[in-house]
Amino acid sequence: MPNAFLYWLADAVLLVHALFVVAVVGGLLLIWIGAWRKWQWVHAWWLRVAHLAAIVFIAGSALIGVACPLTVLEDALRGRTPGANGFIERWVGALLYYDWPTWVFTVLYVGFAALVAVTWIAIPPQRRTGPR
Repeated sequence: MPNAFLYWLADAVLLVHALFVVAVVGGLLLIWIGAWRKWQWVHAWWLRVAHLAAIVFIAGSALIGVACPLTVLEDALRGRTPGANGFIERWVGALLYYDWPTWVFTVLYVGFAALVAVTWIAIPPQRRTGPR
């Protein structure tokens, strides 16, 4: 049954999307906790670059009005017309019953990106310079 498979695939995309959000938001929290606890891995260059790139992509997409590719893919798999609502607005907003306009989420994304940039300065990443 193709529809059941497409819905299963859409659910898988939703799960990946949720994990991405948790990684971006939770990653920032772990970086600050790790700096406080003196965990060395929070300074890993590749991790910090990936984290910064993720939030810059999210905030940049929101600023220019481009829908998240994972939201678009999920909508396509479910047979829905892609709307103005993104992942956060649709799923988290539905869970918390917040009916905020799109611009509020854009401000939140950009603010979070600024916090990640401040974290980059306050807790700088370090490149490895020796043998592993």
